[in-house]
Amino acid sequence: METWDKNLCSPAVVKELLAKYRLAPQKGFGQNFLINARIPQEIAKASVPEESWNSSFDQPLGALEIGPGLGAMTRHLSALYDQVIAVEIDRGLIPLLEETLADCTNVKVINQDFMKLDVPAFLQSRFGDMPVHVCANLPYYITTPILMKLLEAQRPSRPPKICSVTVLVQTEVADRLCAPAGSAAYGAITAAVRLAGTAKKLFSVSAGNFLPQPKVASSVVQIQLYPGGIRDAIDDLPLEDDALDIRIEKTKELISLGFAQRRKTLVNALSSVYAREAVTAALADLELRADIRGEKLSAEQFVALAGRLS
Repeated sequence: METWDKNLCSPAVVKELLAKYRLAPQKGFGQNFLINARIPQEIAKASVPEESWNSSFDQPLGALEIGPGLGAMTRHLSALYDQVIAVEIDRGLIPLLEETLADCTNVKVINQDFMKLDVPAFLQSRFGDMPVHVCANLPYYITTPILMKLLEAQRPSRPPKICSVTVLVQTEVADRLCAPAGSAAYGAITAAVRLAGTAKKLFSVSAGNFLPQPKVASSVVQIQLYPGGIRDAIDDLPLEDDALDIRIEKTKELISLGFAQRRKTLVNALSSVYAREAVTAALADLELRADIRGEKLSAEQFVALAGRLS
């Protein structure tokens, strides 16, 4: 089997391959192909856990890629992981990927809509007991739903199957994911992510690194999930796993209500579900002002509030 020796990030190669398979970047799928070879290499490398670089580390690792495009980053993942599963929604790209990944024997491309997958069942069937790291250049139009689907596939009380999520996203989204509580960028997704792990921005990617060029800047952000579940991050949680899972579901409800109308106080925002007196008393018990807005509460405070309101 011949090794693929063309640069999948070369604009000329990208255009050549698209022409060969009578394809064009699909705006409906948010396709923007990287044309700087360094970037997919750096993203793939950043996704690998540090301990795996130790020569004594012998645990098999799996990578899940969502939207492999032409396979540029997939090839790097193939060299770094024991098994790679790439989920591609665009049926037209499947024969192209069969060509560009033909020599990557540890890669399996699945032609499916990721948003329609049963993620826990999919991960178990494809990776078994192998720890999984997600690595992807996500379409801008569906970034948040994909991230939430990944994170909600993890049971809060248990160690996660997905260990980390390293993704290239719109810079505005990256800023939101990493924002501190109370800041202008802090939002519902920020608090929701912190129920599962910690997010940090790794590096920026300008629009000129894509074909076609997007109208916005991009950044690579990484979410490290709590290895043992949310108990790793927050104290005074229920001892029973089922009770803890229910607490976190209630917390997500509070976050959603609290950010639905940012200008409202939390008491008013929650009034459609909880009695105003109960919310006021719970806030007082947490030493929080009665007129506080949801955007001022950290994820930990939302969890505590859910406990008081239960």
